[in-house]
Amino acid sequence: MNNKKINTLDTTLRDGAQSVAVSFSVDDKIRIVKLLDELGIDLIEAGNPSSNVKDAEFFREMVEVTLNHSKLVAFGSTRRVGVRVQDDQMTAALLSAGTEYVTIFGKSWDLHVTDILKTTLEENIAMIKETTEYLVSHGRRVIFDAEHYYDGYKRNPEYAIEVIKTACAAGCEAVCLCDTNGGCFPDEIYDITKAACEAVDCPVGVHAHNDSGMAVSNSIMAVKAGAEHVQGTLNGIGERCGNANLGTIMANLQLKRGYDVIGEENMRRLTEISRTVAEISNIGISGMPYVSKNAFSHKAGMHIDGVKKRSESFEHVEPARVGNERTFMVSEVAGKSAVLPLIQKVDPTADKNSPMIKPVMDALKELEFEGYQFEAAEASLYIVITNVLGLNKTFFEIERFRIMIEQDRLPEVGEEDYSSAIVKVKVGGEYEITAADSASGPVNAIDIALRKSLERFYPSLKDMRLVDYKVRVLDSAAATGAKVRVLVESTDGGDRWTTVGVSKDVIMASRKALVDSIIYKLIKDEKNGK
Repeated sequence: MNNKKINTLDTTLRDGAQSVAVSFSVDDKIRIVKLLDELGIDLIEAGNPSSNVKDAEFFREMVEVTLNHSKLVAFGSTRRVGVRVQDDQMTAALLSAGTEYVTIFGKSWDLHVTDILKTTLEENIAMIKETTEYLVSHGRRVIFDAEHYYDGYKRNPEYAIEVIKTACAAGCEAVCLCDTNGGCFPDEIYDITKAACEAVDCPVGVHAHNDSGMAVSNSIMAVKAGAEHVQGTLNGIGERCGNANLGTIMANLQLKRGYDVIGEENMRRLTEISRTVAEISNIGISGMPYVSKNAFSHKAGMHIDGVKKRSESFEHVEPARVGNERTFMVSEVAGKSAVLPLIQKVDPTADKNSPMIKPVMDALKELEFEGYQFEAAEASLYIVITNVLGLNKTFFEIERFRIMIEQDRLPEVGEEDYSSAIVKVKVGGEYEITAADSASGPVNAIDIALRKSLERFYPSLKDMRLVDYKVRVLDSAAATGAKVRVLVESTDGGDRWTTVGVSKDVIMASRKALVDSIIYKLIKDEKNGK
């Protein structure tokens, strides 16, 4: 056990975005950056400013965002073959991102130098040296990713070592050894990382891929060999089989080996933030170590009996240390400690003996059984609790709504496919019927019609708009009969909030989320005296 500091670099927004199942908007990326900052991640590698318009826009918008702990990192490569570094567009783009830190990757496997780059080993060394020196001379702190380092070392150890020595001598902050193919075993990682640590004066890091299912183990073994810098993605997303799961690595290093990674308080937020990032990414994390609902679930028999008597007999760490909770699947026992903080957001006077805890627990269990998850839908969770406690009034009722999807030309926008929604609402004793057309689908039509029908009664809804919409299939085996979970993110120009709806009908699930979104806005306005 030791308290040595391990620096973390999260590449969810760069390497993780290469996952076939993931597509981040600029707003998604900004939300995730803020969450990673709250978690205490040291460096956030957020994209390549020269690769696409979205990343360039992201770096422009991040100028207005203040981070409390994390440093943003722009990603790029060494200069191109035969191009002066001062004339290289990639290098110029890295500087234009305006980040204090930059990551550049370069070849450390001689096979890639000669057969992929089609250049000489000497030119590759010059590319690494000149790019690093140029960026350092312009005030940047450089991390060098030695691409395919472990495979390169196994083929030509002298050249691989020369590559990282060159980067260190040129002024980089750390050299990160990449198992880019994800095919190495932990004993190989240990030996090769140890040799690198002994060969260079600057800190050594590890960047592992999971093609052999070894990414977390390989990262741990690299640290054991002397690495001080670990890269990965939260929840392990990434190209092919994914990257090393940084959340699992951090928990293992801090809780099992005593390293100083993100601190005890931040570690208690690991589950919450991992689940929220998963929802933003629109992926599932069932069965994931430490942070999934299954991580500390027990199903009947001797396990439950054993956990109740001595929790350590069936749990490798205390769930609360990572912000998770124990679940008994058969008896469906849920701890009051998990529900009480949620109730206290509504009623600060509530305590563990409050009679309101049980009905809230029962309601949440029933909804979770139906497929609801509230980690990334805090507004819907607030509505559920306030409804159970009888604190909400009925702002409106939907008397009727109808959706029509047509293939015809909509003259205003020149689209051949469009949707129409007709909504009838009741507010007090008054009724309002509104229709709306949309070329952006039936959900958008419902959103427009519903808010228009209510604006006469609640003018503040004019400021409200939907900014994100995600659909998740909950049971793919059921094919077209599967339930779906819809997440809707809304804003009124000041606050943002997320709501959720679940149904076998995607339109109905969307309607539920949209209605919750409007109700939350009205509750918020009423509390603020609007």
